[in-house]
Amino acid sequence: MSTDTTASVSTHILDTSIGRPAEGVAITLAARAGSDAEWTALGGSATDADGRCKDLPALPEGTTHVRLDFETEAYFLTKHSAKKQAEAQQDAPRVRDSGAFFPEVAITFAVTPGEHYHVPLLLNPFGYSVYRGS
Repeated sequence: MSTDTTASVSTHILDTSIGRPAEGVAITLAARAGSDAEWTALGGSATDADGRCKDLPALPEGTTHVRLDFETEAYFLTKHSAKKQAEAQQDAPRVRDSGAFFPEVAITFAVTPGEHYHVPLLLNPFGYSVYRGS
């Protein structure tokens, strides 16, 4: 939760290739106080069945920049393996991609104390988009 002296961050991921939340994606959170400051890793979590990451660590006072690192490669490799098995059972054509073109996605953004930042990731094997949500 944000306070007058800190900001807060939340996120969720939608896999747009299947139109469903991306479950089990590891996310790490880092922060810094100023453009020239070193990044401090604060911890992380993973997305739940709704693609949400509800337990990201709180930001320390003085945070001006935040970085979310999404580990997408493991998600796509797992998803591809399950899809490959399902297609083999159905005698369907093979899938053209073998995983993720982007093995990780790092999103860096500026924050202001007292504000909440919800940063959704729209993800597919060959692209992604992010925005400041509500």
